[in-house]
Amino acid sequence: MNRISNEVNKWVNRSLDRHVRLAVTGLSRAGKTAFITSLINQLLHVSTNPRLPMFSAVREGYLLGSKRVPQLDMHVPKFGYDEGINALLSSPPSWPQPTSDVSQTRLALRFKPQKGALKLFQDTATLYLDIIDYPGEWLLDLPLLELDFISWSKQQAQVLKGQRLALAQSWLAMGEHFDPFAPADEALIETIAASFTDYLHQCKAEGGLHWVQPGRFVLPGELAGAPVLQFFPMIWTNKYTEQQLATATDDSNFGMLKKRYKYYQQHVVKAFYNDHFSKFDRQIVLVDCLQPLNAGHESFNDMRQALDQLMQSFKYGRSSMLRRLFAPRIDKVLFAATKADHITPEQHPNLVGLLQQLVNEAWQTASFEGITMDCVSLASIQASEPGFVNYQGKQVPALRGTDIDGNAQTFFPGDVPRRLPNQDFWNRNGFDFINLRPLPQQVDEPLPHIRMDKALEYLLGDKLQ
Repeated sequence: MNRISNEVNKWVNRSLDRHVRLAVTGLSRAGKTAFITSLINQLLHVSTNPRLPMFSAVREGYLLGSKRVPQLDMHVPKFGYDEGINALLSSPPSWPQPTSDVSQTRLALRFKPQKGALKLFQDTATLYLDIIDYPGEWLLDLPLLELDFISWSKQQAQVLKGQRLALAQSWLAMGEHFDPFAPADEALIETIAASFTDYLHQCKAEGGLHWVQPGRFVLPGELAGAPVLQFFPMIWTNKYTEQQLATATDDSNFGMLKKRYKYYQQHVVKAFYNDHFSKFDRQIVLVDCLQPLNAGHESFNDMRQALDQLMQSFKYGRSSMLRRLFAPRIDKVLFAATKADHITPEQHPNLVGLLQQLVNEAWQTASFEGITMDCVSLASIQASEPGFVNYQGKQVPALRGTDIDGNAQTFFPGDVPRRLPNQDFWNRNGFDFINLRPLPQQVDEPLPHIRMDKALEYLLGDKLQ
């Protein structure tokens, strides 16, 4: 009965356009948890100490206040906002822990309607904002819904080059004599799958690579140790024709791999997509362009490929009233280059230009569907202070902050290319990214940020009128 009541409440709020389900999307380490923590914090301070001049509802005074309210999906863990704020307020301050499972939060935003039916019949109205947090690693499983086991295996074989090939040697050697037609050997498959999982961890930790599939292998959540996470791509398909592999029986090694892949695809990935990503109204895609610039050509291209794969997994289309009630679809997307506080302010336009180049194909696709899109650079929680230093008799821009190890730093990280970097950029190796800890915070003040107000205006401004 409660489930039916919750669904009715969702429909009523959607019919009055009073419910927004926001997808905060991004690859691992893009800053999703920091963004959600800052978004909640900024909205909670709108009635007492707002620092959101570009957010029209705050600037013009018709957003009256915000508060956290119980979420409708009681089976989903609550987003750890309090834990994140405590980390930021600690001495020394530290970043909120990235999530290792799905979590959710709900905000109620009370406002004075400015137009439409709400203004005629109500002095005040409430917009309910649902935000889901989830591991970025899981996102990259969504493209698996379009691939069968052999297609996925071929795709994995194609990317085995450079760093990936070097890191894969151990599990490739293990599988060299793997017989797909032999009776299923669960112990052997488990052993090779464990080596494949180690390879994926190394790609992420040592190689600075983003496209790591399957994502649950590196962050399994409640599935740790389950057979559904014990398979691997049949990289050695060039030894056999597809017709030969098709003759493998269900109780063969190949049959077991294929069966586990399909189970993972249908019961893990598809369930995750249906429970969360097929139901969003608005989307912000967070992209960390700076770490890959620092890591090098291969890491940057890998991030670009992962982003392209990711953007193909979302449904876009005009969010009409009927669609909002029965088949909600994303109708507005904001691409945000994160960690803008890690470069000097005059480099921010270059960062936006680089992001526009990175998402150009996704932008074209979404524009064809009539979706409103934009790009912005932002820092969810500011970690540096910009200024100038004297260098060879000239005033040059610089940043001041504290690195993760607690050392004070004054530095110029380098120029950000406005377009996709060419070989000259990589040869110069002219970018130096320093991981900074957050600036010290005051408990009664909103978190310092760069352009969070612009993001809020784009994502929610029209819903608060």
